[in-house]
Amino acid sequence: MKKIGILHHQLSEAIAKSAHHDTFVIGDAGLPVPEGVKLIDLALIEGHPSFITTLEAVLRELHVEEAIIDTEMAEVSPNKQEELFATIGEQFPVKAIPHAELQELAKDAKVVIRTGEFTPYCNIVLVAGVLF
Repeated sequence: MKKIGILHHQLSEAIAKSAHHDTFVIGDAGLPVPEGVKLIDLALIEGHPSFITTLEAVLRELHVEEAIIDTEMAEVSPNKQEELFATIGEQFPVKAIPHAELQELAKDAKVVIRTGEFTPYCNIVLVAGVLF
């Protein structure tokens, strides 16, 4: 049995198989998952696991070179955006695009990770980097 890190086998496997520029979408409970994109559904009940808890776990194992969030988060869920930036600090650049564009990006994602987050526009696209 794995001792540390992400225990969810599908999520652990997806991260282990990632390559440069693969994209991982971590989304709130309402984010539509495009047809044909692998869904890792972690949602258990409202709020669990949260968007931030899931992001923290993924960031411990995935090297990220950039991220993309919804522009709507700043207006609709500003407290969650503050928490997001406090979590990631200055590890990588983050750009914001309209939600509709983020949904289009999700169509090419390696995986969409659904959380139990019920806060609107709590979505992020993580672009995998390389360690060398």
